[in-house]
Amino acid sequence: MMSRAIQLAKRGIYTTAPNPNVGCVIVQTDGQIVGEGFHAKAGEPHAEVHAMRMAGDKAKGATAYVTLEPCSHYGRTPPCAEGLIKAQVSKVICAMQDPNPKVAGRGINMLRDAGIEVEIGLLEQDAIDLNPAFIKRMQTGMPFVQLKMAASLDGQTALANGQSQWITSPESRRDVQNYRAKSGAVLSTSQTVIEDNASLNVRWAELPSSAQTHYAEDELRQPIRVILDRQNQLRPELKLYQAPTSVLRVAEASADITVGTTDVGQLDLHDLMRQLPANHIDHIWVEAGATLAKSLIEAQLVDELILYLAPKLMGSDGRGLMGALGLTSMSDVIDLEIKDVRQVGADIRIVAKPVLRNR
Repeated sequence: MMSRAIQLAKRGIYTTAPNPNVGCVIVQTDGQIVGEGFHAKAGEPHAEVHAMRMAGDKAKGATAYVTLEPCSHYGRTPPCAEGLIKAQVSKVICAMQDPNPKVAGRGINMLRDAGIEVEIGLLEQDAIDLNPAFIKRMQTGMPFVQLKMAASLDGQTALANGQSQWITSPESRRDVQNYRAKSGAVLSTSQTVIEDNASLNVRWAELPSSAQTHYAEDELRQPIRVILDRQNQLRPELKLYQAPTSVLRVAEASADITVGTTDVGQLDLHDLMRQLPANHIDHIWVEAGATLAKSLIEAQLVDELILYLAPKLMGSDGRGLMGALGLTSMSDVIDLEIKDVRQVGADIRIVAKPVLRNR
């Protein structure tokens, strides 16, 4: 039943941000599912509300399986814990406690105080995997950052003359659309945008069929485009500005987001990341060149590296994946924890987590 709730929660992966993905299943004592639901969008009913509406009077005495602790506070919707109490369920099984300080066990306590049995921790890791961005923002105040990179098998991102389209397969490029659609924002630089005349939006027709089944094109959340542009190079005629979603320009002054600079004169990426949650952004997908990629990794701001390796050889006279890091000892190399390796089209996709060192 919890597996079913987790599958329901996944239906909101393209629309709920910055709210978490949550699923709920209500089951009677004979094992019959009488209600189920998921949270689709911020401001709309939570998963428990949809499940209780479906269950009606059959919720009385039933067990509710919820992927995240029911909320206990009034926001744009009433507390779900209160709703479950009024529905007279006898038991609530939560996959995990809510990391939101406004909840953080209060929903569980509210249910127990009302005489409802509560269990926590069933398929907890699966529930955690549903909401890495929401959890990180609640725990640290910082967004979850995924850095996308693509290279030939010998680690080159472009030929010496700058040509790079297309290193990866059409399947990999469609896979990138899926990642973009899950994110709250795409981060890039004005140089990358101008070189590719990129829109950095989500192309609905290239999403998985499951996404197209659940959402019409106009229901899909388009990510905000966050562009580093300290030289004020962005112009209205670029494709970037033809897409309907907003663009946030980042610079030292006279920008949508103003940030400081580091000791070496670069834009302060830590300052930027601290500001993004205030713009309702907790999940960043990065598509840019080696310079920004290197800066993010050196600043220890990358949570996941998504690397597409194409079965091509381009030679050492091409443009490298990372550029020079200036390392002189193997003890200084950046270690990665491989989380997933799979074939996408003709390419290999590696998902890795940088191993953080003490700063």
